[in-house]
Amino acid sequence: MEVASETASPGNDADLEPLTILIVDDDRAVLNALTELLEGEGYKVATATGGLEGLRQLRGGLRPCVILLDLMMPTMDGWDFRHEQMKDQALRDIPVVVITAAGFSEASVRTQFGNIEFVAKPPPVKGLLDAIRRSCEESNH
Repeated sequence: MEVASETASPGNDADLEPLTILIVDDDRAVLNALTELLEGEGYKVATATGGLEGLRQLRGGLRPCVILLDLMMPTMDGWDFRHEQMKDQALRDIPVVVITAAGFSEASVRTQFGNIEFVAKPPPVKGLLDAIRRSCEESNH
């Protein structure tokens, strides 16, 4: 996957501890492209190739400021992941940015997922980084 190119400003000040982002996507090209982009912006990145792996990491203590979540994955898709996340008191407040090429409308996803950020694939860099910043700021309040 190529991330749509736009100029973006750095994600955080050099004096601050880097924030962690969890990317849950079964497409390794997407994981690699997003990891490279986000690490270049100063974030720490954890990845999971499916919903079950993502939940294992979260239940093992990972606390990202935001989860970037694909909807269409084998075994446990993004819909089931989010459902499980919302049932878990310790995980329910971690913000989610849904990134999908599946053609779902933002309104239909919000109906199922609640107040989330939504970005279509391939994500425009500025739009994605803005959604991440908003979500990370929200999780730090």
